Amino acid sequence: MIRIVGLGPGDVASIPASALEVLRSADMVLLHDPSGSCAPGLADVATVPYVAGGDLAPDAIVAAADPDAYRIATDDLVSAQTIPDRARLRQRAIGAQVARLVEVGERLRRDCPWDRVQTVASIVPYTIEEAFEVADAVESGDPLKQLDEIGDLLFQSVFLAQLLEEEQLGDLGTIARDQADKLIHRHPHVYGEVAAGDAAEVLDLWEATKRAERADQGIFHDLPPGLPALAFATKAQKRAGSIGFSFTSIDDALAALREELDELTEAPSPDELGDVLFAAVAVARQLAVDPEVALRATAQRFRRRVERAAEAAAASGEQFANLDPAAQLRWYESVGRQ
Repeated sequence: MIRIVGLGPGDVASIPASALEVLRSADMVLLHDPSGSCAPGLADVATVPYVAGGDLAPDAIVAAADPDAYRIATDDLVSAQTIPDRARLRQRAIGAQVARLVEVGERLRRDCPWDRVQTVASIVPYTIEEAFEVADAVESGDPLKQLDEIGDLLFQSVFLAQLLEEEQLGDLGTIARDQADKLIHRHPHVYGEVAAGDAAEVLDLWEATKRAERADQGIFHDLPPGLPALAFATKAQKRAGSIGFSFTSIDDALAALREELDELTEAPSPDELGDVLFAAVAVARQLAVDPEVALRATAQRFRRRVERAAEAAAASGEQFANLDPAAQLRWYESVGRQ
């Protein structure tokens, strides 16, 4: 069977002893990137360049740095055996690439005038912006855009961790360790003996665990005041719901929304409008829908429809922006919902 051997993250000093043992016992090794940084560590191994798509002997051995080895195993030689096994090779490949991203962050912090003067406070607005861009990418349905925007958000986390490390408040490794520990603790149905039959029971367990962890912080623990309004309202309702203070059906939530709409109609005011929006969030929770995502999708549909209406008007020789509201509405209705 063809074997693919991972050489570690990509430097001579990190080549695993187990990999060297396999390679030194082979008559010939197909080496990916023969001029790469791993090559000097294989001076006593007979190698030839690996060419993707070439004909290989059934017992061929391919060697590459972990990220390349995993890519070859995933894209080129999908039935080959990997050393280490595929799950472990995947972990090592991801770790190597994250470590490279950390190195890029360190270099930027040292050599880029803009990155050098940033603080946690100055970076956070960009982090929020990147999070919304991830949401936009998901809404677009474009997987390449999603990957790109998730990468931008990942770097925000890496860079923020670096800034905290400079203040000796922790580092990315500590953050990852603590996050893993927290997730394990909050998933006793996976890592313990607790049973959870469906997603709703999992959420109940999650909230119960958080309440126990933060019993001294009251009902509305972990409710950042800086959250966007819809997210703040959603989280506040979730916290109240965790102790049973919540609508039990969609009908009850809709009835409350209709009541608030009636009050807004009778006495329009900012407070009544806020009550309507808050009631709409309760309806969203009953539908298991994130109101932020739902509203964002509606706004995007509105934008596309207005743009189509303007294009249709222009095709008829009219400037949409110069039309009166009634004429604009006719064009808007004419293009329909798409």
